[in-house]
Amino acid sequence: MAIQKHISLLLQFLLVALVFDIANGYPLKLGFYQKTCPRAEAIVKRTTANYIYRAPSLAAALLRMQFHDCFVRGCDGSVLINSTRKKPSGERRNSKSFPQRISNILSLVARDAIHQIRGPYWPVPLGRRDGRVSIASESFTLPAPFANITQLKAQFVSKGLSVKDLVVLSGGHTIGISHCSTIATRLYNFTGKGDTDPSLDPRYVPELKRKCFPTDTTTLLAMDPGSSKTFDEDYYSVVLKRRGLFQSDAALLNDKTTSAYVKLQAKSHGYTFFKDFQASMVKMGKIGVLTGKAGEIRRHCALIN
Repeated sequence: MAIQKHISLLLQFLLVALVFDIANGYPLKLGFYQKTCPRAEAIVKRTTANYIYRAPSLAAALLRMQFHDCFVRGCDGSVLINSTRKKPSGERRNSKSFPQRISNILSLVARDAIHQIRGPYWPVPLGRRDGRVSIASESFTLPAPFANITQLKAQFVSKGLSVKDLVVLSGGHTIGISHCSTIATRLYNFTGKGDTDPSLDPRYVPELKRKCFPTDTTTLLAMDPGSSKTFDEDYYSVVLKRRGLFQSDAALLNDKTTSAYVKLQAKSHGYTFFKDFQASMVKMGKIGVLTGKAGEIRRHCALIN
């Protein structure tokens, strides 16, 4: 709840501070607001830095929020739309219950939050308009923590992303936390016979079981133990040791391309990771964007105009 409160305050502040519009008919470009609101990006950067300084764990949540937004109907801010009785909002319900802001703000905040914790900095072309649709059933198209490599590759390719993008963006798991309930089946009943996922390092299993009981729904686990607040390449070392928290992490070792990348970054101390992450984030940020007269400019970030 503390993380949600901080994000609420951050995005509410930006909603008030950045009262600028998006012109019709222009594609995404760098410096989009240079004439209409030249301080826009500086305001986002300064405000984000203030919140991340007080609560560094927000960076992981903000990065996940952009990922969830882009993977369902594209990077259009629909992850923020409130549910109604007639129109349940799937992205928000199955992501996190964050208060809202438009798609351009989501992209900038995610970038600035990661850079604030000494992660990479990538260019963010702006000019997105906001989506008007968020359907509950579509949120289940998000890559799941229990997905296998075939499913993961298919989901990324369907969004115009490559297998390399898959393994690079998975590196975002270097920061953040999850709940024991996410890995309960993996630990206690993997095939329905009371067994453990054999892809997990058997020496690591007792440690996880000491932290997570079968019905535990509240205990938190670091996705990159010992380095979960620092954006670095350590995630790949964890995966290579077969200690990735999710089945989707372990799945990266089941494909020639993704496995080679994991080994390269683990053994080279992330020699190309930051550069690759920059490129993949730029690519992901272009998924299904709305420009010109498509979508809308949301006046209240939680509600369709």
